[in-house]
Order: sequence, then structure tokens, then C-alpha cells
Amino acid sequence: MVAIKNHEADRFIASRAAHIYLYLVHGNDSGLISERSRLLVKSFASDDMQLIRMNGDDIASDPLLLIDEANSIGLFGGKRAILISAGAKAFVGALESLVAAPPTDCLVVIEAGSLKKDHALRKLVERLREAAAIECYPDSKQDLERLIDTDVRAAGLKIEPDAKAALVQSLGGDRLTTRSELDKLITYAHGAGTITREDVDLLVADASALALDDAVNGAFNGSYEAVEDTAQRYFATGGDGSVLLGAAIRHALVLHRMCLDADKGANAESLPMKYGRFGLGAKMMISQMKNWNSAKVERAIATLADGVQKTRRAPALSDVAAVRALWSVALAGKPRR
Repeated sequence: MVAIKNHEADRFIASRAAHIYLYLVHGNDSGLISERSRLLVKSFASDDMQLIRMNGDDIASDPLLLIDEANSIGLFGGKRAILISAGAKAFVGALESLVAAPPTDCLVVIEAGSLKKDHALRKLVERLREAAAIECYPDSKQDLERLIDTDVRAAGLKIEPDAKAALVQSLGGDRLTTRSELDKLITYAHGAGTITREDVDLLVADASALALDDAVNGAFNGSYEAVEDTAQRYFATGGDGSVLLGAAIRHALVLHRMCLDADKGANAESLPMKYGRFGLGAKMMISQMKNWNSAKVERAIATLADGVQKTRRAPALSDVAAVRALWSVALAGKPRR
């Protein structure tokens, strides 16, 4: 059985075993899943022309797709890699067929969200000697410190201790966000030689705040997946359930005012600016108005307020109560067909 814990993953990938041809990369840090999947693919097939992307739902509908692709010969020859994005449908049957007749020059990497230990994908991959399941969860304080030190040193820079501490405090909910903010900081500091606390305060966004906004927008966009993934990112950075629901209520109040104005004949395109929403935030609100009206928003506010009361009555279950309330909002916010 090859089940790789989050803290073991980077070392395991760096010394990838030649006999393993099937990887399951799973967890609730989507940025880290993407990063580790990319490293696995590049360790086997360095040319992007040799990478095939597939969807798990398509494979579930036609299991032979995976078998044919894994055993076909590339246009330019050489080793090939298949990157599968797991969807809602089960495609374990196709993987079992692949395992029965393993490909010779093809690596298969599956990207998935959080999977329980008894999930069919994990059970299949973890029992095989030629496969590995790799966990991807938000970086710990120690992980972030190592990542910062490595990237800063590679860029030929130094970082002040208080700047490093502030950076660790601000990042960590999602590897993709962490990389983006760190790259931006390093680019800014080139020429100066040292990254200062002022640089961090000026340039780096709070990953916890980003995750909070993503979770709230996910709910009002009608996406269960976005609520689940981004809420877990927010909690992983120390976020509180009642604070998350409070942000959702404030968002709902603005959306409610916009819907009332639209009912009175106001131009929807001009409303976000009236309430202090600009850029991508404005586009998000305009999009949400298509699936919401004032009455629906009022019900959502009542649901969120009830969720806040539950977080206060049972603080130990605060995260669960918050996510359930946002799920209810997401159900109401499902795009109209």
C-alpha cells in the first residue's frame, strides 16, 4: 500500500519511483494538487506535447477512452502522460482495466478533491504496488517557512525575520495563492537584495480573506464545490464560522439592495459601483443578480442569520454550521436553466 502523507509528498515526488505509473493526487488544497500533479507529469514527460488531459466523467461514460489513450503511441514517440480531472461520476472500472494491462510508456495522474479513506478511488490506488495516493492539504507553518526560504534563496534575495513572520501569517490556505503572492513579492524586491516587512505589508494579500470571499461568492453563485473547497481553505488559515457567515450576510445585504433597485428599474450594470463594488467584484454581483431576486435574498439572509446563532450555541461545531448554511444558499443560487 502506497499512501503518501502531505508532509512526505515533496520528497516522495522528487525521488519518484520508476515502477509507479498511476498517481492519485487528492485533498482540499487545489493549488497544491495542481502543483504536485504538474511536477509528476514533468518528471516523466518533459514535453507538453506529450501530455493528454482527460475528464473523469467522460471516462466513466466510455471506459475504453482511457485504455485506448494509455496504450496509443504519441505522434512524436517517447513517453506520454495522462492528466485526469476527477468529476462526479465513478470511473474505477476503467482504472481496473488499466491495472490489468498496465501501459509501458505512459504515466497516469488523477486530480481529485477531498476523498474519504473508504472512497473507491483511494481504496484502488492505495492497494497497488505500482500506484500511489498523495495527500494535498494546506501548508503548515513549517511548510511555509521552508517554501519561503527556498524561493527567496533561489532568487538571490534575503528576507528580514519580521517580514518572514508576517508572510507566514498571511499565506497558507492555498498553494496556488501562496506561490502567486510570493512570486509577486520576489519580483518587487529584485534589485533591493532584501525583502522587508514594509514590502510584505504593501504587496501581499491575506490568503484567509481571499478564501473567505471565494466561499461567500461560491455560495451565491450556486456552487457546492466552491463552498466546500474554499470554506476548508478559510478554516485551515484559522478562520471562524461565525465570521464567515457574517461576511455572507453583508454580501447578501448589498445584493438585496441591488435587487430592490433593479425592481424599480435601475440599470443592473451601474448598481455595483453604487455600493462600492468594482472590477471582478462588480462582474460577480451582476452575474449573481441574474439568479437572485429580493425575496430569495431575504430568505438567504434568514438562513445565514440562523447559522450564526448555531455557531454561537455550539462553538465546537461552528465550521459545520457555517458550511451547511452556505450550502443552503448555494441551493437557492443555482443558475436557472
